[in-house]
Amino acid sequence: MTPQQNPAPEAEAARDTGPRPTRLTAAAALAALEGLALVVGGAWILVEGLTGEPDDRGSAVTGGITLIVLALLPLLAARGLLGRRGWSRGPAVITQLVALLVAYDLLQADSMAIPAGIVLAVVAVVALVLLVNPATTRALGIKGPGRDRDGDGERG
Repeated sequence: MTPQQNPAPEAEAARDTGPRPTRLTAAAALAALEGLALVVGGAWILVEGLTGEPDDRGSAVTGGITLIVLALLPLLAARGLLGRRGWSRGPAVITQLVALLVAYDLLQADSMAIPAGIVLAVVAVVALVLLVNPATTRALGIKGPGRDRDGDGERG
């Protein structure tokens, strides 16, 4: 990793002392909500697969377990965002990009999945905007390319 990607100890201390930006808290809440939705959906599919009459019990169980495992990514990202860990923004952004793909698929359906696709797309876009906001970036101690150790200019 380059020095631009690794926050200086002073930057870590500075980001931990002030209040957490509302945008960062909101992004963490949205990521946690998505993770919780995956856990609930996975548990529902798993229970239905074990107790109901699925066409393919093995696929239902596998799908349920897969959703529960996939829930770890947004849940860990949410925890990292709340703890102001710079690494957490990457998994949170990846979660939102995947959510946009799922929302697109839901919007292509001729069913009641369309409203779910709209809600998921809105949540993902809002979360992405919150995650790339400069206040969020500063709170996480993430510096862009071309910034010096203090984050205020080109390195010479």
